[in-house]
Amino acid sequence: MNHTNTMQYNRPTSIVIEDTHRGLRYEDGRLTDVLEAGRHEIKQRTFFRKGPDVRVRLIDMRQRELTIKGQEILTSDKVAVRVTMVTQFQVTDPVAAMQRVASYEDRLYSDVQLAARRSLATMTLEAILTNRNQLSTDILGEVQAEAANYGVEILRSDVKDLVFPGNLQTIMNQVLSTERLSEAKLVEARTDAESRRIRAESDAEIARIEAESEADELRLRAEGAQAYADNPALLRLREIEAMERLGTNGNARIYLGDSGDRS
Repeated sequence: MNHTNTMQYNRPTSIVIEDTHRGLRYEDGRLTDVLEAGRHEIKQRTFFRKGPDVRVRLIDMRQRELTIKGQEILTSDKVAVRVTMVTQFQVTDPVAAMQRVASYEDRLYSDVQLAARRSLATMTLEAILTNRNQLSTDILGEVQAEAANYGVEILRSDVKDLVFPGNLQTIMNQVLSTERLSEAKLVEARTDAESRRIRAESDAEIARIEAESEADELRLRAEGAQAYADNPALLRLREIEAMERLGTNGNARIYLGDSGDRS
């Protein structure tokens, strides 16, 4: 729908511009004034009075919606989706909107369409389903400054409908299957790494305990040898105790001296 109207005047008259619109006044094709809301007198040339050719173009300043239908886009995970978007906008500079582009509505449609395609092509299907606000954020970030150059402010842009070719459940199962396989491989790799780490820590702990035990044993032996060296009576007592234990054994033999005949 065209929201720009042109009125040509060939006789003296007055026009009333509603508060929702602004008027661009042209004389002989040159922009001379921006008419605010209210009544305006237009002095036109007549049969008896010569003057410029005056035309007034009305610009709708209200917030409006632009629907971009059925854009088929391939997501980053290679799923084809058909997207319909709704963009809310408002003309803020009527002069720029009329003078800098041939049709600000057509230009806005093209800018939003291309920005939406670029944004959706970087998103996975799951991201599109769970975070539609990302699309609005991407479009606003990319198109707002450009639209401001031709006098239009983008208020928001959202996904209205998503249409999937074929069976949605099949598509989602494929996506989820791929994600789960990747997650399973990641968990397996993490589990193997954790097992190796625990095994290494266990081996190191066992080696440490064995080293400490061996060191304690050597220390006790050294202390015992030192004790016998410092107290010969202790060594003699140990010998007597050993003799007594042997004496209780009927099969035990005790050899004294260095005689060669031992029987």
